[in-house]
Amino acid sequence: MKVVLQRSKAASVAVNGEVKGAITKGYVLLVGITADDTTDDVTYAARKIAAMRLFEDAEGKMNLAIDAVQGQILSISQFTLYADTKKGNRPSFIQAAPPAIAKPMWESFNDALRAHGLQVETGVFGAMMDVTLVNDGPVTIILDTKNR
Repeated sequence: MKVVLQRSKAASVAVNGEVKGAITKGYVLLVGITADDTTDDVTYAARKIAAMRLFEDAEGKMNLAIDAVQGQILSISQFTLYADTKKGNRPSFIQAAPPAIAKPMWESFNDALRAHGLQVETGVFGAMMDVTLVNDGPVTIILDTKNR
């Protein structure tokens, strides 16, 4: 499981011009899932993201977790995180989990984040989405559950 986490001042996701999820201060998560990911990967990623200290304290140091700043999460399924670009110019996505596996795992991940007390908005699984965000910092972190 790979998650690209972007600290954001505001973000939204729309499908066919209709906003499906929006947040103010928080994280935008682009979530990629492989067929060999397990509930352990989901649990690890949710716990790590909930505890990560990426917001500034009174002294300007990244020392506060998302709950300390009443932040929100916008979670977007992103199979292209598993693009293989080694051969040719057209990426292969065979490492990405098929929808029958990826969708329930992504939903489980979102539920695991909610279990940490976080407000989670989402995109629409499998849809073409327009994602808008104001990257704060910028702060962008890549979390790979296979590289702990």
